[in-house]
Amino acid sequence: MHIHIPIPRDKPFDVVGVGINVIDYLFRVPRFPEPDTKMDALDAMIQGGGLTATAMVACARLGLRTRYIGRFGGNEIGRMAREELQREGMDLSAAVTVPGVPNRFCVVLVEEASGHRTIVRERDPRIRLTPGDLSPETVCAGRVLHLDGHEGDAALQAARWAKARGIPVSVDAEEPTEHREELFALTDILIVSQRFGRTLTGLHDTQDVLEALSRLGPACVGLTLGGAGSALRCRGEVVHAPGFSVNVVDTTGAGDVFHGAFVYGFLQGWEAGDILRFANAVSALKCTRLGGRTGIPRLEETRRFLGACGGTAHPSPSRKEHTP
Repeated sequence: MHIHIPIPRDKPFDVVGVGINVIDYLFRVPRFPEPDTKMDALDAMIQGGGLTATAMVACARLGLRTRYIGRFGGNEIGRMAREELQREGMDLSAAVTVPGVPNRFCVVLVEEASGHRTIVRERDPRIRLTPGDLSPETVCAGRVLHLDGHEGDAALQAARWAKARGIPVSVDAEEPTEHREELFALTDILIVSQRFGRTLTGLHDTQDVLEALSRLGPACVGLTLGGAGSALRCRGEVVHAPGFSVNVVDTTGAGDVFHGAFVYGFLQGWEAGDILRFANAVSALKCTRLGGRTGIPRLEETRRFLGACGGTAHPSPSRKEHTP
């Protein structure tokens, strides 16, 4: 199955991401704690996170020309968040730093046995991106626009500009957010977790959930299925790609990374099944390390992993593959 969505050429960036960034305080623990108890962490780490920011890190490591647009707090962790993205080589010229406002941050507890995590977050409302922070020139400088929907009016404005200019809009939705119905109607590729897909549609079966999501407007809708892989529905046709068996250390950021890898495969013009398999592999490799970004692989590592798993390490593009 091929994804028949036109992609513009001759843009300064392959992908522009508009959305949130955070700093994660990660603790790997033997088990989730009981009330009024203390325990020692097995491992701990401080690193950047956030749906769109982490997806852009995945895109950058895979070799795409990447721009991130979002708000950084004017405090120390805001500086940390910006510097971490700068080290990945992405463009931050359109990002905004807000003096006197703290950056978003999360405390993440990761259970040793399962790799599942529980997140406690702090989000000052003043850190939200506004339409006034954006311009059509900066938002529409990529061949794909990727959003997470958490920025409300700003995300909606960015999608409208992209749609008017023929730029495909990709959205990662993880929970009910402001303007989601309007945003989904402007979306070309909507991929959500199985849990949120079931919550959003009130349905359980994967095929039923995908069909219901498609009625929201996007040309392609997908579900991430955890260890079971992922599924995509485009124009009435459904394709599924199984997951990979790896030693799961931490699932934080797995969906964000999947989206970044999906955008990469989409820009190469691969068939849908190859895109899903590739994105599954990138996400699986991420899960072998603590943190949302530590384990994000580069392109050659992903290809070696796919080859070792007995699959196609080099999917054949139907459009010319981007060479970084």
